[in-house]
Amino acid sequence: MSERPKNPLLYTLAALVLLEGAGLVAGTIYLVVEIFVGNPEYPATAIAYAVTAAIFAVLVIMVGWNILRARPWIRGAVVALAVLQGLVAYSILVTKEPTLGWVLLAPALVLVVLVFTRPVLRATARPSRDDDDRDHRTF
Repeated sequence: MSERPKNPLLYTLAALVLLEGAGLVAGTIYLVVEIFVGNPEYPATAIAYAVTAAIFAVLVIMVGWNILRARPWIRGAVVALAVLQGLVAYSILVTKEPTLGWVLLAPALVLVVLVFTRPVLRATARPSRDDDDRDHRTF
């Protein structure tokens, strides 16, 4: 079975998601360093934030890797990632310092646009089955 050629937009989507994963790894490292150096007022909460960030970083990197493999399920994962990122961006946008909110919102919007482009939809569509008894949907 030969692989279908992949479109540059699929690589762009993967690069953006992997870049966000790298940012989450950097954020996780920062949170871990702050646990030991920053003397947090609530250490249990600080540890929970660091563990959550680490789990999320791993999941985002896994999504980015599977985008490169053109898995069909990545479309839902990318939309979920973009929605969560958009919600975090909104919570920052309503503060007195909205700059970081815009930095988070812009890539979230780009993710949603990229995931619904025709080349990405084609690249991540499930191949149709040759059986006549089966449904030939590609979603």
